[in-house]
Amino acid sequence: MGLFAATSAFADPAKPASSEDGKYSDAEGAPTYNITADGNVDWYTFSGYRRYHSECTVCHGPDGAGSTYAPALTDSLKKMNYEQFTTVVVQGRKDVSTSSQKVMPTFGTNRNVMCYLDDIYVYLRARSDGALARVRPEKHDPKPQSAKDAETACMAN
Repeated sequence: MGLFAATSAFADPAKPASSEDGKYSDAEGAPTYNITADGNVDWYTFSGYRRYHSECTVCHGPDGAGSTYAPALTDSLKKMNYEQFTTVVVQGRKDVSTSSQKVMPTFGTNRNVMCYLDDIYVYLRARSDGALARVRPEKHDPKPQSAKDAETACMAN
C-alpha cells in the first residue's frame, strides 16, 4: 500500500487535484491546467496564452520557446515551481558576469502581468509539460464570472 501511494503521488504532477470556478490546482495547491481529450483548454490556460503573447513573447519568444535574448520558459518551468516562478516575475532577476548579461526586469507593478500571473503560469506549465502545442488553443471554456470579477477588482486598484 505504501509503494502505491508513493508512486501515485509522482505519476502526473500537473493533473488537476481540485477545481473551483474553472480554476484548477494540483495536489500541492499550485495552479495547473485542464485540457480535455478533444483539445479544449480551461479559461485560465487560454487567458495565459493571450497574456503571455502580449507581455512576455517580446523577450522569451513565441510560445515560451525562448529567443537569442531570453531563455525558453518551457525549459525553465521543468526546474522551477510556482513559488519560484512568481518570485522571479515579481522581483526580477539579475545574473551579470563577464561572459553574460541576463536580466529579467521586475513586473511586480505591471497589472497586465500581475492580474494574470496564474494564467501565464498555467499556460507555460502546459507548454512545458508538452500538453499544449505551439499554437493558439482552438477551443476553450468560457470566461467564468469569478475571473471577470477578479479582473475588474485587480485592474481597478
